[in-house]
Amino acid sequence: MTQQAVSVGIFGGSGFYSFLDEVEEVRLDTPFGPPSDVISVGTVHGVRVAFLPRHGSRHQYPPHLINFRANVWAMRDLGVTQLIGPCASGSLNPHMAPGHFVVCDQFVDRTKARMDTFYQGPIATHVSSADPFCEKMREALIVAGRELGITVHDRGTVVVIEGPRFSTRAESKWFAAMGWDVINMTTYPECHLARELGLCYANVSLVTDYDVGLEELPGVAAVTGAEVIRVFQENNEKLRRLLFQAIPLLVREESSCACPDALEGARLG
Repeated sequence: MTQQAVSVGIFGGSGFYSFLDEVEEVRLDTPFGPPSDVISVGTVHGVRVAFLPRHGSRHQYPPHLINFRANVWAMRDLGVTQLIGPCASGSLNPHMAPGHFVVCDQFVDRTKARMDTFYQGPIATHVSSADPFCEKMREALIVAGRELGITVHDRGTVVVIEGPRFSTRAESKWFAAMGWDVINMTTYPECHLARELGLCYANVSLVTDYDVGLEELPGVAAVTGAEVIRVFQENNEKLRRLLFQAIPLLVREESSCACPDALEGARLG
């Protein structure tokens, strides 16, 4: 295992399978089984960073079969205190166009068959989800994006569906009518599991398409997996620049964050 402290972790999403150039590969096991792949550890602006492709390096794990608990636990075992979760997302908001980034501040969970807690008893543990994403991390990512001239929306609600299928038109119209902004299959339970371990977590949604509920927009067609990957790959370098710009800011902001106290008052008994 790496001997130097690792403070920032990044989960790669669809089409984003590598992040660091010169790396040490770390293999870990956890009480919940192995993580999705080998974890790559390297340095960005003097900060030790761990990268893990959540779908596996060959995209072998579809969203509903990702071992989210093992992935988050492994990052914590490495010493990571701040997690970034970039992901490909569909837009439910006409103002959030393909190629834009959204640093979400809320989520809606529409998954149905995922292991989404570390706390199975015997002590009941109810961790607050009122503000599910770390505000200090969100601020750093927004500032970094604007410094680079990248279009970054500073808030938004992500609805997370079970997958692996995409939404029907009726579902997509419903999500948009509810005022939700982007849609993906991986932010939950990843973000909440991080909160349960007292880790900071921020989502960066890279919009790859307009979801099918926005069919009134000119040129909008039903989303396909190939189109998602194409747009994500076209914007991979932009995402990489954003993360490289944000990482030094994240480290400076960490000391003033309340996320490590998430378990205070959460346990009954």
